Amino acid sequence: MSESLFRCPICRLSLEKRETALICGGGHSFDLAKEGYAHLLPSDKMRAKIPGDSKEMVAARRAFLDSGGYAIFAEALQKIMLTLLPNGGVMLDAGCGEGYYTRAVANAFSQNKKPLKTAAFDISKFAVKSAAKRGGNGIEYAVAGSFDIPVADGCADAVLNIFSPMAQAEFARVLKKGGVLVFAVPSPRHLFGLKQKLYEKPYLNETREAQYDGFILEDRIPARGEITVQNAQIKKLFSMTPYYWKTPQPAAEALYSLDSLTTEIGFDFVVYRRG
Repeated sequence: MSESLFRCPICRLSLEKRETALICGGGHSFDLAKEGYAHLLPSDKMRAKIPGDSKEMVAARRAFLDSGGYAIFAEALQKIMLTLLPNGGVMLDAGCGEGYYTRAVANAFSQNKKPLKTAAFDISKFAVKSAAKRGGNGIEYAVAGSFDIPVADGCADAVLNIFSPMAQAEFARVLKKGGVLVFAVPSPRHLFGLKQKLYEKPYLNETREAQYDGFILEDRIPARGEITVQNAQIKKLFSMTPYYWKTPQPAAEALYSLDSLTTEIGFDFVVYRRG
């Protein structure tokens, strides 16, 4: 038996990891799926019958990320996290999706022989299942939400948030004083080439220096590149974006008919320090 980084979502007591379940001292038990993750999102906190990304969306994102299309962002994030946590520590990945960035960071710490305990969660059971299948480096996965994170107060040295909702109060609660929040946002020209194919008047993404109570804005680290996407990968990339849901079908079909697409890509990793 070993103690989990997660806590019971019902009574908040510690969870012990046993062979097939997570069990707390209050008698609550949460089965571990065969992939190794637990479902810690209470039914009264689910805003939909099956919340989060669908199985198809997760599969498309996983296929695109596995192709290396966003490797530049994973590599930049590895360097950032190694710099921010030079002695290792505890990291939470809030809204981890299928675990691409979680694994990248965990692998970097393992390769540099720095200790990192990691818990990652997402409201999509399909995303968490996909992430947990690959496991590695002792990462714990759970179905859970960012606005009611099932972990102890002040347990984390870092919270990672890649294009997930900003749950300011919860992130402040779970971080140690002086801990870091790394929040990824799109750069002004991220996927601008894609937008040029979809819209008559493509627009730049908004850039703003948001301030959050309890946090000090410490740094904004850019990662920029250009990719060329071929054939079926174009649809996989498109389905990862918010434009997928609001683009008229004729424009989407025209995009899918392309043999290749070249576009700028860019993230800004915004670093906040817990005050």
